[in-house]
Amino acid sequence: MIRLHQCTVNDLPALAKISKETFVAAFEKDNDPEDFIAYVNEAFSVETLKKQLENNDAFFYFVYGDDELVGYFKINQNGAQTELKDASSLELERIYVLPEHQGKNVGGLIVQEVVELAKKMGKKTLWLGVWEHNPKAIRFYEKHGFEKFGEHPYFIGNDEQTDWLMRLALGN
Repeated sequence: MIRLHQCTVNDLPALAKISKETFVAAFEKDNDPEDFIAYVNEAFSVETLKKQLENNDAFFYFVYGDDELVGYFKINQNGAQTELKDASSLELERIYVLPEHQGKNVGGLIVQEVVELAKKMGKKTLWLGVWEHNPKAIRFYEKHGFEKFGEHPYFIGNDEQTDWLMRLALGN
């Protein structure tokens, strides 16, 4: 059982901390250290996250299990989406679970919650970008019904990488 908390500016210090911690745990070993540190310090700074939180079309949620923060996710609609910007779709931009809580179906429960949020928002499609060199995440999303429909560039500092774009039809 998980519980969601929609983040506000009051949550910025904890949001910056968990954002950096989960991203570093997931990707530090696979990236150039200099590019990676610069990216993390910019993308997950309090200032950057505050701007995103103040966007009415972007939403961060903390995920709690047994009253302990276990992860977070970010969803975007309309112009806040990084790619499609389609009013009938919702982007799942980030889904991160702390390493000590991985393998406990937290990610699966988060996807279920996001699907329900998307349906309540009247969305027809849920989509995301996932690094092409992250087969574990790709398998996870395929297991939950997502299918690849394209690719787009993603930059970690000066390092251009490729994300697969994957989507799930919501059947609304």
